[in-house]
Amino acid sequence: MSMITERPAASATATTPVVEAGAATAARRDVGSVVRAYVALTKPRIVELLLVTTVPAMMLADRGLPSLWLMAVVLVGGSLAAGAANALNCYIDRDIDQLMRRTKRRPLPTHTVAPRSALVFGLALAVVSTALMAVFTNWLATALTLAAIAYYDLVYTLWLKRTTPQNTFWGGACGAAPVLIGWAAVTGSLAPAAWALFAVVFFWQMPHFYALAIKYKVDYARANIPMLPVVASVRRVNAEILLFSWLTVLSSLAAWPLVGSIYGLTALVLGVLFLREAHRLCRRAVRGEPMQPMRLFHWSTTYLTILFAAVALDALV
Repeated sequence: MSMITERPAASATATTPVVEAGAATAARRDVGSVVRAYVALTKPRIVELLLVTTVPAMMLADRGLPSLWLMAVVLVGGSLAAGAANALNCYIDRDIDQLMRRTKRRPLPTHTVAPRSALVFGLALAVVSTALMAVFTNWLATALTLAAIAYYDLVYTLWLKRTTPQNTFWGGACGAAPVLIGWAAVTGSLAPAAWALFAVVFFWQMPHFYALAIKYKVDYARANIPMLPVVASVRRVNAEILLFSWLTVLSSLAAWPLVGSIYGLTALVLGVLFLREAHRLCRRAVRGEPMQPMRLFHWSTTYLTILFAAVALDALV
């Protein structure tokens, strides 16, 4: 009898660590999934693209390498500010995100994060980012940071995105704002070169996002979002893609005297390639062939990255 009673005890003792280990693993998995969900709210890929323009703008403003401390502050503050704007965007757009194939796996449609939690998270990031910029940069950079968050969420997301097919154009100032913020953080002012680079990013957003909207036209229509490819003819969409592609390239060339020769030659070569891809997309549409808009979308990202890398190189040289 004593042996019989001892065996279950030994079994329980052997099983307990296994159960505890499983529970610990599950807890870690749950914590990890929650952390990933909150990171997803910030849309890190968009944040990365914004920072691609910020650092070169700071280097050009300084005509060299700014203080590493200042760069770190602006990078962290800018990342938190962009993350705040994106998290608040997810909160505001939670009703339409669940209708779109592209966005239905975001944390709010999948109920990984509660709407109230996303709102608090976004506001907290906004406060921290603004405080960082206020303490360690200057009033102009801080004001631009706060204005960019407010404009993106209150003007673009709440109003423009849902009411006008020109939402991409009027919302473009938000995506180009990091150039001005980076410049202002270094100099406390805004020079013509800063506005020239701002114009490049501003005009670049139209062909970049129109290509995405072509790809997800059905999604936007289902969510009743009047993106240009949803409400306008293919001819009209093509015309705007070509118009803003040319304006992007012309703006980049106009900045040549303000930046330097390395940048200028890079802008010229990249501009030819960018225009070739934009015209290629539009020709395919005219011929009734599959448009393959994501080719232009991905190439435009490469274009902007290399162009601003040339800005940074010219500033160092």
